[in-house]
Amino acid sequence: METSSEGEINLGHLLAAAGILPGEVVAIRHTFKDDGLVTPADLNDEKVLAYTRSQEIGNKLGAHPPRVWLSFIAESGLRARFLVAHDNHGEIRADRTDTHRFFDLAVSPLLSKLRNRLSIEWSRDAVNWAKRGESAQTFRVVEIADPQNVPFPGFDRLIVDHHTLGLIIEDSRFRDWRSALASVQGIYLITDTKAGKHYVGKADGRERILGRWRSYWKSGHGGNLALRDLTAKDASSTRHFQFSLLRVFGPDVPLEQVDSAEAHFKKALCSREFGYNQN
Repeated sequence: METSSEGEINLGHLLAAAGILPGEVVAIRHTFKDDGLVTPADLNDEKVLAYTRSQEIGNKLGAHPPRVWLSFIAESGLRARFLVAHDNHGEIRADRTDTHRFFDLAVSPLLSKLRNRLSIEWSRDAVNWAKRGESAQTFRVVEIADPQNVPFPGFDRLIVDHHTLGLIIEDSRFRDWRSALASVQGIYLITDTKAGKHYVGKADGRERILGRWRSYWKSGHGGNLALRDLTAKDASSTRHFQFSLLRVFGPDVPLEQVDSAEAHFKKALCSREFGYNQN
C-alpha cells in the first residue's frame, strides 16, 4: 500500500488499522435503482444484505469472492458512503438459479464505527461497481463525519431490538439515551419475538435501567434462569429479543413500589404462566 507524503488517508490505511489484508476484501458500490435499493429508506441492514447476497452468475465477483464485502452507496460525483461490512461464508448452492448465485452473508463488525460516516472517492473507470481490495485500498478518504446524535424518543416510545441495545450501550451517538436510562428505576419487558414469550424485569436502586440492560448486552441473559437456559441452547436466540419499558420511577421511589409494579405486570402479561418469569 502506498502512503502519501501529503498526509492523505486511503481506504487501505483503514483496512490496515483493522488488521485486514487487501486480498481479503471486495468493495461494492451500490446505486439506487427500481429493481434493488430504491430510496434511502432501503439502506437498512436487512435490505442491503438481501440485495447484496444476490449476484448474477458470471459477474465480476465470480464464484469465490473474498471473505469481506464492504458495501457503499453512490453519492454525488465519485463520492461513495460506507454502509456496512459483511462476512462472506460462501455461496449457498441450494439457492442458485439459472441467473443468480446467493451468498451466505452476515453483518460484520469491521469498520462498524465508520458506518454512514466514512466517504471515499471511487475510481473513474467504466466498469467500477465492484473493486478487489488491491485496487480499492487506493481510494481516497474524503470525509469521516462526526457521529450524529440520535435523539432519545422518550420512555413511553422506547422499543429496541438486541442490535440497537448494543448501540445504546457502546455508541457515542446514543449518549442521550444512556443519560436518560441511567436516571430512572423501572419495569422493563423483554419479548422473544420468535417464540412470542415475555419476560418482565425490574431495575431498582443504583443499577437503574441502563445498568440492568448493560448486563443483558454483555451476557445475553442478565442472569435470568429461563433466558440463560435459552441462550445456552442457542446463543443466536438473543437476536430475537426486543426491549421496552412498561413503567419508570424516579431514583427516590421506594423499593416496595417498584416491586409492586413488577408483580402487577407479571400478572397482567401472564409472564409466569406463558413466558420466561419463574418467580
